[in-house]
Amino acid sequence: MLDHRYNHYVRIPSKGRITGAEAAQAVMRSAGIYDVDIVEVGGRLTDHYDPSNKRLALSSQNYRGYSLAAIGVAAHEAGHAIQHKQGYQPLKARAALVPVTGIATNLINYIFFASLFFHLTGLAKLAVICFVVLAAFQIITLPVEFDASKRARKQLLATGILEQNELAGVTKTLNAAGLTYVAALAATLSQLLYFLLASRD
Repeated sequence: MLDHRYNHYVRIPSKGRITGAEAAQAVMRSAGIYDVDIVEVGGRLTDHYDPSNKRLALSSQNYRGYSLAAIGVAAHEAGHAIQHKQGYQPLKARAALVPVTGIATNLINYIFFASLFFHLTGLAKLAVICFVVLAAFQIITLPVEFDASKRARKQLLATGILEQNELAGVTKTLNAAGLTYVAALAATLSQLLYFLLASRD
């Protein structure tokens, strides 16, 4: 769904012809943020905000592009920078879970591989723990992402980067992105249920 929305609105230029990088900078400056680096990175939709290094990374299409999609994604990442500056608690909680989530993700890969050859109850129990960690991370991620999108829309209008009639395209792109996190959580919960049942065998 995200790809469909993004592909549609990436072809629609903003009236102001401002690039994603410029939009992110304007949104952050409006919130009094001047110490975050905006950098261009490779890949598609690889955009992210790194709070530990105060770095906002935008994929080339969004860094240089001036489409509604590019501006929406860039402003969303700037929304995370605003969360960071204001000490938004769910963002702090998510950051704290990153190291253990990385370990759980790596363990799951080994568990899936081992389960092809062995049928061990112990593996299923370990998988349950890993998926509980992933689910907790994804649950915390939901308010973080939806709040960043809310901040993005508000700041885009407040700064005059977008006109009111352009906001619909940005909103649809950001809503589609938010739903990918919901889908990921649903998938994790279904896998958690599977291994919960397997651990009882």
